[in-house]
Amino acid sequence: MKNTACILPYKENFQHLVDELKKLDLLIRQRIMTIRQQETKIREITLEPRLYVSHDEVDYLLQPGVPPGQINTCKSEKGICSEIEALQREIDARVVTSREAGVFLALPQLAHLFNLSPFELQVVVICLAPELRRKYDKIFVYLQDDIARKKPGIDMVLDLLCEIEQEKWKARAIFSHHAPLFRFGILQIIEDPHNPSASSDLARFLKLDLRILNFLSGNNSIDSRLLDMARLYQPSFSLDDVLIDPSIKNRLIKLIKSFCGGVQGGRFFQKESPLAAGGKNNILLLHFHGPCGVGKRDLALGICKQLNCFLLYLDMELLLAKESEAGTLLRMAYREGLLMQAILYIDNIDVLFTGDIRSKSLLKSLAQLAADYGGITILAGEKPWPFRGWCENAVFYSTALPVPAVEIRQKAWENALENQGITAPDKNTWAVELARQFRLTPGQIREAVDFALYHYIIGNGNSQKKMTLDHLYAASRNQSNQKLAELAVKINPKYQWTDIVLAEEKILQLKEICSQVKYRHRVFSQWGFQEKLSYGKGLSVLFSGSPGTGKTMAAQVLAHELQLDLYKIDLSSVVSKYIGETEKNLARIFYEAETSNAILFFDEADALFGKRTEVMDAHAHDRYANIETSFLLQKMEEYEGVVILATNLRKNMDEAFTRRIRFIVEFPFPDEKNRLHIWKTHFPEGVPLDRGIDYEFLARQFPVSGGSIRNIVLNAAFCAARDGGVIGMEHILSGTRREFEKIGKLWPHGVGSL
Repeated sequence: MKNTACILPYKENFQHLVDELKKLDLLIRQRIMTIRQQETKIREITLEPRLYVSHDEVDYLLQPGVPPGQINTCKSEKGICSEIEALQREIDARVVTSREAGVFLALPQLAHLFNLSPFELQVVVICLAPELRRKYDKIFVYLQDDIARKKPGIDMVLDLLCEIEQEKWKARAIFSHHAPLFRFGILQIIEDPHNPSASSDLARFLKLDLRILNFLSGNNSIDSRLLDMARLYQPSFSLDDVLIDPSIKNRLIKLIKSFCGGVQGGRFFQKESPLAAGGKNNILLLHFHGPCGVGKRDLALGICKQLNCFLLYLDMELLLAKESEAGTLLRMAYREGLLMQAILYIDNIDVLFTGDIRSKSLLKSLAQLAADYGGITILAGEKPWPFRGWCENAVFYSTALPVPAVEIRQKAWENALENQGITAPDKNTWAVELARQFRLTPGQIREAVDFALYHYIIGNGNSQKKMTLDHLYAASRNQSNQKLAELAVKINPKYQWTDIVLAEEKILQLKEICSQVKYRHRVFSQWGFQEKLSYGKGLSVLFSGSPGTGKTMAAQVLAHELQLDLYKIDLSSVVSKYIGETEKNLARIFYEAETSNAILFFDEADALFGKRTEVMDAHAHDRYANIETSFLLQKMEEYEGVVILATNLRKNMDEAFTRRIRFIVEFPFPDEKNRLHIWKTHFPEGVPLDRGIDYEFLARQFPVSGGSIRNIVLNAAFCAARDGGVIGMEHILSGTRREFEKIGKLWPHGVGSL
């Protein structure tokens, strides 16, 4: 045997494959000697000669330089056996030196990844041979004495690799469906098309899977059958760059290090095949859940960077759409992850939480594949994991990724603005303000900056126009969860402080509400008050007053001042007579609101927040009403945004409820002074008005709310438009009479209609 120090490594993969084919040729020559010896002994009972591939032709294919008919005289069977052993020793030694030299050899890697025995690997070489050299078609025809059998049959493989019959019987186990070659889809069984009902499994053909063929040939690109739903990522940033709470990252790294046993030589290192060791410690399932754009995939990529491996992304939603093929494709994805030495990242895992037969079946397959392949699998979705004991043999760790804190959001804004080349002097100030105002995920922040740039600037045909903070505010509001619009009415706030007519004390209350929103970060985060509060960090406000006294207008003023979206929910439409439906409706609203960054304005709160009755003497309906009220209070305290409730009858609300409201603002019926101001401010600038309008008379004579005044002014404008275009006193009085009729108010004695 040669000194291993003198053994040169293979230069590349194909050089190794050439040696493997040389060894196969020696095995075939050895088998041919046996065949010819047997034919010589039983020549007198041979039914028919070999007509399809002659002895001379196969001799030439195996040894082109040897004269025809001389194959048996070149070497004895014993000599060939010695040559096979010598070549095998040389191959083994060169494989070792190649590994040390960092040369990638596909066959040894395949054996390592799938824990294949030398015998199984030789079967792979036999099936690989006709894919690399056409000569093996004729050689296999010769060996099987059948022109139709160009693919290797199981019996032919056993004849080549086994010396005695008992060895063949024992070796048949590697062709079972549970053995690695078929369990991992390395080989496929093909029925004999000319004899589909063959009496024995030995007659079936073997074929190398196309993906494995490509892998062994040096083409390690992703399986074409997965291209519609999978993608391979090479991480380009470290875990430190991922905008996730550092405590979450630290916990994950500790868990992964304890699982992997560390990193060796800058690469994720396992001494043995991932499939070689079974048991719970070999399987790690990570589940990341949180809102869209929070950074689940970035976190996975950061982990891959730490382990110096790829990330194989798989979309479960697209996979599930493949219906009957889904299970097979999922198996391919796991195999792909192993071939690529990549962590498998399965996104949109929530689609399997429906509980239907297809989802249950795929979940079971997923658990089984995770157990079969071992290693790390990352599952990602928006919802928490709903199952217990789903994969019993695995270490399962689920972690929530919430919308990040202000400091991380600020960094996300700075990165997004910098990536778009926005170098405004106030860029950092913008980042601070936007981070405090909007609870957006890093993904939403990137999309907001892109939207602002292309929609407001380039989209308007003015690439020279500079981005402003107003553009970013509008783009941030655009990132709000659009599903909330299905459950509530989105209001575009038009009113400002100058439009609302209230006592100075009430205006100050409203401004205090704005201040609490603007400075919540300083109080809760910087001053540490969030450590003292487990819930109730949002802002709950109650607007109480008669209809038309300005409650909805005040909500719009707050939304305009804070530059937040305003969604109006009519509680009377949310409350259901069916038990449990009200809670479901409220849960949906607050779930969607979590990512909406909006002010929730619950109108008609009297529908739910009436005087709660004592459970001990209440009827069933009253008990469920109490449950619904408590549920809404709970959701309000969990919600970290602004919730405004509007009620006409505060006296119907009990103290237990009002104690849990941060601000209560009373909207009194306007007195004559306030009505005068309301009359004057309800006419837009530029409207054609008659100079003879007596505002003092209107304020003194008609005790109506601001909402009614708005209706009167609008009706008067339409009357004037019909009559010639100038709004006069007669139009206003006509509109007033109509409003009085509508609200059931008596027309004042002695006042004409003019």
